[in-house]
Amino acid sequence: MLRTLVHPLSLTAAGALFLTLLMAVFPNEALQSSLRGLSIWWHVLFPSLFPFFVISEVMLGIGIVHFFGKLLDPFMKPFFRVPGIGGFVFAMGNISGYPVGAKLTSQLREQNLISRVEGERLVAFTTSSDPIFLIGAVSVGFFQNVAVAPVLAAAHYGGGLLIGLIMRFYGRKEDQVQDSFISGHQKTAVSRSVKRSRLNQALRAMHEARLLDGRTLSRLIQDAIQTALKLMIVVGGLVVFFSVILEMLIHTGFLEGISACLRFIFELCGMPAPLADAIIFGLFEVTLGARSAGTASSVLMHQVAIAAWVLSWGGLSVHAQIASLLSKTDLRYRPLLLARLLHSFIAFILVYMLWGWLGV
Repeated sequence: MLRTLVHPLSLTAAGALFLTLLMAVFPNEALQSSLRGLSIWWHVLFPSLFPFFVISEVMLGIGIVHFFGKLLDPFMKPFFRVPGIGGFVFAMGNISGYPVGAKLTSQLREQNLISRVEGERLVAFTTSSDPIFLIGAVSVGFFQNVAVAPVLAAAHYGGGLLIGLIMRFYGRKEDQVQDSFISGHQKTAVSRSVKRSRLNQALRAMHEARLLDGRTLSRLIQDAIQTALKLMIVVGGLVVFFSVILEMLIHTGFLEGISACLRFIFELCGMPAPLADAIIFGLFEVTLGARSAGTASSVLMHQVAIAAWVLSWGGLSVHAQIASLLSKTDLRYRPLLLARLLHSFIAFILVYMLWGWLGV
């Protein structure tokens, strides 16, 4: 009986029922929080993510991803133990922000261009904030101090690189069966082009990928737009959902209790107590957490360190978006969760290490 009550499905059902009751008790608050989440999706996420989703789909169909993969293979394998094609995912993930890295990784896995363990390594260190949000929204908008951007970016992206180097030791036993995940077509392409220059190999890989796809450019663009729209609807739904959850937890006083405990821990560690709220908000949603860190009354260095933690953790809203993408493949969520936790604390520490050196 007890085992049935603590089963994950039972807990999920109980949580859903509790949330429904809260929405019935606080209908106006639920509506307003939904509208706020919808506003964030429409004004921030949709215009920033949708073009990258479409472009990434087109690039994958044309074969540009395969081109860069072959060029970057000598760099990515020794350092991160992922194929060179992961270099394109790393670049796009850093430029466009979460969850683009997870989306591209899932696509590569679906096409058997990477193994499962390689995909889990790749998504672990390609999940990051985009520079526009980090500099424009956080540094300029929330902190109103562009001088914090270099140390925040160095801690966040530098921490991501360290995660990539750490994750190269993950799943070493599974590497023994890596070849079974790579398509026969890719193996043939490698064997035929081994004597060619790296550029010729890359061009040939791009050409063969384009022939294998077979779609016309107009059809490719149409499919890319449809796929991107479906994904954006999922992203928007998750943002609205977590916005409502956060608002309901605030009105029940649950978050206030957690915040009080965290303030006490912060005081014991010598950290400013007001920054505890930024951790609580950032645990659920990265935008709210970063804004809380930037507007808190505290020492600037501590505020930036907390903001780096929030950006590197990503928030449960982003985690849910990534989990929905990974669910279409055999990639596991747990390695990503552990990597996000480790990345958040690494970025937090790097802020203090780089603060004086970068002259903030």
